[in-house]
Amino acid sequence: MSRVSKPIRVVIVEDSPTMRAILQARFEREDDIVVVGAAANAAEGRQMIRELDPDVVTLDVEMPGMNGLDFLEKIMALRPTPVIVVSGSTHEGAETTARALAIGAVGCYAKGGGSSGYAFDDEGKLADLIRDAAKVRFVTRPAPPPPMPPRTSTAPRSPALIERPRLIAIGSSTGGVEALQVLLGGFPADCPPSVVVQHISARFAPAVARTLDQSCPPKIVMAEPDLPLLDGHVYIAPGDDRHFSVGGRSGHLYQRLRRGEPVSGHLPSVDVLFHSVAEVVGAGAVGILLTGMGTDGAEGLLALARSGARTIAQDEATSTVFGMPRAAIALGAAGVVAPIGTIARHAFSKAA
Repeated sequence: MSRVSKPIRVVIVEDSPTMRAILQARFEREDDIVVVGAAANAAEGRQMIRELDPDVVTLDVEMPGMNGLDFLEKIMALRPTPVIVVSGSTHEGAETTARALAIGAVGCYAKGGGSSGYAFDDEGKLADLIRDAAKVRFVTRPAPPPPMPPRTSTAPRSPALIERPRLIAIGSSTGGVEALQVLLGGFPADCPPSVVVQHISARFAPAVARTLDQSCPPKIVMAEPDLPLLDGHVYIAPGDDRHFSVGGRSGHLYQRLRRGEPVSGHLPSVDVLFHSVAEVVGAGAVGILLTGMGTDGAEGLLALARSGARTIAQDEATSTVFGMPRAAIALGAAGVVAPIGTIARHAFSKAA
């Protein structure tokens, strides 16, 4: 029986004939996905997207002879369509994928390391990404952040007259890299220590941190176990099989990375992070739940609200997927619901 009444219509943009054939063969095994076009380059892809109006596009942004990021920007600007980036496992591939996610791609899939470039049996992971992407409905694209000021004594500092949190905790998933770029672009260079769980493969997480670091005032780094949390730093969960949480000892906060089972369907889990912040920091924290599919983070944001922390959820109009924020709002966990472009201001002032 088909999973959906109408098949998900996919256009593949991939320069390699072998890879196009492999992707098509993989999708043909799914009764709810149909490939309506397969393009060898950006020009063909642009024409197919315009004529066929697919539900999802898979895009190899590392194709020679074209700039995949420029092509993605045109898709997002002229005909917003859910795009899954299909990337190589090289350092360059990861960096390009991170930039694509910041532009607006809703997901990423890593090519395997076999002789064909793909492990043919991926246990349905790519098909599941396609199904998730097909649920995305673009409404309002958030404005890009302003250029990052230099990290010097002249960089903007937190205004003295607003209430300063002790810690900021952030959770995000589908569309989250783009949202994080806008949010963290509004943080001051001397922001309180901030911790982030973004649902993303461990292969791409370091490149995402580097991409955000290049465009945002604070220093953005990967989380490391048992090290202190410092002002002016944003710590991104590695995305591997460890939960990211916050600990406290002798009045100081530190990072915790511990192996475990998925919580709320995810490892690392936003709920795990938020619950730890509610317990350790409580009313001194700010919790922010951004765009994403599912409910991860909703219960944790409620725990933060009950601890006295300030809680904020991204609004529907600027969310790529309104699942996680919607779930938190339904629980009464969000003290503020705001568009992505104003959340940074809300994080630093209750009156914002």
